Amino acid sequence: MTNNFSVYNTLTRKKERFEPLNPPFVGLYACGPTVYGDAHLGHARQAITFDVLYRFLLHLEYKVRYVRNITDVGHLENDADDGEDKILKKARLESLEPMEVVQHYMNRYHANMQELNVLDPSIEPRASGHIIEQQELIRKIMKAGYAYEKNGSVYFDVIKYNKSHPYGQLSGRKIEDLLSNTRTLDGQSEKNNPLDFALWKKADPTHIMRWPSDWSDGYPGWHLECSAMSTKYLGMEFDIHGGGMDLLFPHHECEIAQNVAGYGKPSVRYWMHNNMITINGKKMGRSLGNFITLDELFSGDHKMLEQAYSPMTIRFFILQAHYRSTLDFSNEALQGSEKGLMRLLKSIEMLDLVNPEETSTMDVEKLVKKCDKAMMDDMNTPILIGHLFEGVKWIHGLTEGRHTLKPSDLEKLKSLFHNYVYKILGLNKTESSRAGDQITGNLVEMILQIRTNAKAQRDFDTADRLRDELANLGITIKDRKDGADWEII
Repeated sequence: MTNNFSVYNTLTRKKERFEPLNPPFVGLYACGPTVYGDAHLGHARQAITFDVLYRFLLHLEYKVRYVRNITDVGHLENDADDGEDKILKKARLESLEPMEVVQHYMNRYHANMQELNVLDPSIEPRASGHIIEQQELIRKIMKAGYAYEKNGSVYFDVIKYNKSHPYGQLSGRKIEDLLSNTRTLDGQSEKNNPLDFALWKKADPTHIMRWPSDWSDGYPGWHLECSAMSTKYLGMEFDIHGGGMDLLFPHHECEIAQNVAGYGKPSVRYWMHNNMITINGKKMGRSLGNFITLDELFSGDHKMLEQAYSPMTIRFFILQAHYRSTLDFSNEALQGSEKGLMRLLKSIEMLDLVNPEETSTMDVEKLVKKCDKAMMDDMNTPILIGHLFEGVKWIHGLTEGRHTLKPSDLEKLKSLFHNYVYKILGLNKTESSRAGDQITGNLVEMILQIRTNAKAQRDFDTADRLRDELANLGITIKDRKDGADWEII
């Protein structure tokens, strides 16, 4: 099974069969958040994408070391080499120590990830805890001749690097085009070239977060941290590096250049990137001011939201699009996901009511192979979900007596849903954040009991009227031999 798993490698721009460097061990690194604000829907998509990859690799019986970093220093405004550190700015505005800001939002991020049922990584390093490793990498890059010092800051020499190594290969950009689209230096910048990027920045007198170095009291550049931490925990060459499309250039492009310059070779074998979440066709993001935090989604407390949405609804919404496709936010889409998720989970519960028969009228093994094929094909979760809903139709047919399954096939079907819905997709049975859902469920069950009693007394007019009234409310009833099931449509 493992030999057929393919992933889309951003570097080569094609699907490739996944072959670990040292099987069964797999090294997986994914970029985590810069912790200066509440996590939003975009953060959720990236975390869920690589959580599903992590879960699926474990399902394929690989031994996975999953590293997800926390950026707590060096990420400047507009992803630039000049300006204010994002965390430092937040600390100044709220009159806090920078590490208070980091701890507060890191705790909030972890709480959101737990609600979304995102597994903890094997290791979660912080940039501020790996200053020594970052300084050592800078020394290696300088020794190789690809960096220079100016007034206590150190910059990577992109032009010199490009003479012997292609800069821009990950994003498909050519250095000539980058230069023509870059503003000419106005004489105030220290950099030799506008494409050069900071490896170490000298801290000005008001900059709180600073460390001593060979060059100045300062702090590392944002791009450096992932190069240093990924190789520390996964080795000089490892299997998969993941992140959002917004990190592809310049962050991941700079990582490749740093690793080649400092270590003499690229470190990553497969680059994987999830696409953006959009609102009205525009990227959702904090910098654009059009983002919705996860806490707002869970509570419904945002002007763009018509209601609250449970963490599992958010997770299911994200999984209904392929990770490399854009995903457009709308209340209608989320409400559709909510109904689909309820139907899926309700159907799995109905499986426990099915009694095996002597024969099978459905080919469960064929359904299992179709689900496996979807996930093996670059984690095609929307196709997988489509196949699972094919199985949902079967379940309804089983409970209504239109289909039968022998004991072994029934167990296969239960195992299929358990593995893919709970274990791999990471959906669970937690209660919705909408306060009225449990009350609604209890009321429907009570009405169904009244309807069952009416049918037992041959009062079919009342039974039909209750069924029709529930249908008018968007609740459909499915009668079976020993009772009835319901779902919101």
